Amino acid sequence: MTRMLDTFRALADPTRLRIVALLRAMELSVGELAQVLGQSQPRVSRHVKILADAGLADRRKEGSWVFLTLGDDARVAPLLAAMDAWAAGEPGDHWAIADIARLAAVRADRAAAAEGYFAAHADEWDAIRSLHVAESAVEDAIRRLLGRDAIGRLVDIGTGTGRMIELVGGTATSALGVDRSPEMLRMARAKLAEAGLDKAELRQGDMYALPLASGSADTVILHQVLHYAHQPASAIAEAARLLADGGRLLIVDFDRHEKEELRTRDAHVRLGFDDEQMAGWFAAAGLDVEAVERLDGGELTVKLWLGRRRPADAREDIAA
Repeated sequence: MTRMLDTFRALADPTRLRIVALLRAMELSVGELAQVLGQSQPRVSRHVKILADAGLADRRKEGSWVFLTLGDDARVAPLLAAMDAWAAGEPGDHWAIADIARLAAVRADRAAAAEGYFAAHADEWDAIRSLHVAESAVEDAIRRLLGRDAIGRLVDIGTGTGRMIELVGGTATSALGVDRSPEMLRMARAKLAEAGLDKAELRQGDMYALPLASGSADTVILHQVLHYAHQPASAIAEAARLLADGGRLLIVDFDRHEKEELRTRDAHVRLGFDDEQMAGWFAAAGLDVEAVERLDGGELTVKLWLGRRRPADAREDIAA
């Protein structure tokens, strides 16, 4: 009874009903909600706290920003179904129409910020891209390798601009991107909104300590991330922890090379990886190497390593 009372009290306010409707459309920061609702941030924050305390919204801090999503689906889905049924016989809500229009402005602001960021950093990315095979060839190989099985629950570690979610997230049952940089996550939100993937979830997190449960993913991707890792074996072990039995980890990175200037110019920690090294890390993490693909380019070669999570009993037998 107490839980039901908390839920209905939380929803017994027009602003909070509007917030729930907006979070159904996309993940939003408190500031963005205030912009759409036409209210002050402190006032919106109070409404958000009531929804969060009732389990109807989740708050997540990224740098100085706080982002909001709907709460646990098991708690929220029945309420949304009831709200839809009740709204079906009513005339159009002028608040909902206005909120949708202002939400479009938020999307436009995100897109403009993304374009500015990419323009400012284009020279850095272009310098690296010129050294290896075209990105289109890499993406074709990713689709080919991952297309052998269903994507299922997708997690993209070091998601950056969200390109991997944009590439394969459309066929996933759920898609979640993790990155340490709040700026990159904001860029990803803009890009994914443009691609119609607003429902993809984005979280700030460290690749060595991911804010996700063990066994919560079917496909995990580390795309051009591992060469920034001081502890690649630990990053792979943490990625493998997320996989359910039979789940797949795809690592896309550079083959071993000697371009030392990438350390100072582009903050690369590791100068690529070889197959033996990667196979050892996979084995230690309970993964079997399923495929390796080589894409020769200019001065750098891109490699794709696909591993599959062994069943728990097989991992125990090997450990014994």
